[in-house]
Amino acid sequence: MAKAIVYRRDHINTDEIIPARYLTMDREEDLAKHAMEDLDTDFIEKVRNGDVLVAGEDFGCGSSREHAVWALRGAGIRAVVARSFARIFFRNCLNNGFIAVECHEALDKIGDSDELQLDLAGGVLRNQTRREEYRFAPLSEFARSLIDAGGLMNYIAEKEPESGN
Repeated sequence: MAKAIVYRRDHINTDEIIPARYLTMDREEDLAKHAMEDLDTDFIEKVRNGDVLVAGEDFGCGSSREHAVWALRGAGIRAVVARSFARIFFRNCLNNGFIAVECHEALDKIGDSDELQLDLAGGVLRNQTRREEYRFAPLSEFARSLIDAGGLMNYIAEKEPESGN
């Protein structure tokens, strides 16, 4: 079961997710130490492995940086549930095998530390704490395959036929 970490805010941008001053790093464990630090200095102490970040509209807006996904995943975030995502951030999530779910009602109904369970194929977010369910458009089979493979590059490597060389 995942714990919710809720930010009741729209337009959390990639520079707030991982400030530009850390873009010289590329290891998730290094980036994780600085995830969300300009928005919430206690973020890294709040997160436990497998937690779900819940936010408002246009999550991940701003500049395109895979570092934002790496920082969240490195910190232990399993998924982001938001009302909507910046398209490039959403694509970076899938390309990196990271779960991003658009669920409009989640922000209004989920509280910090609520216990959550995601059913990606069924399009259901279960709030075990409040005994409620929220619906979202299920992720496509292809999107789930990317997540299961750990990202696009791994997916391609799995599909590539064995080379005779």
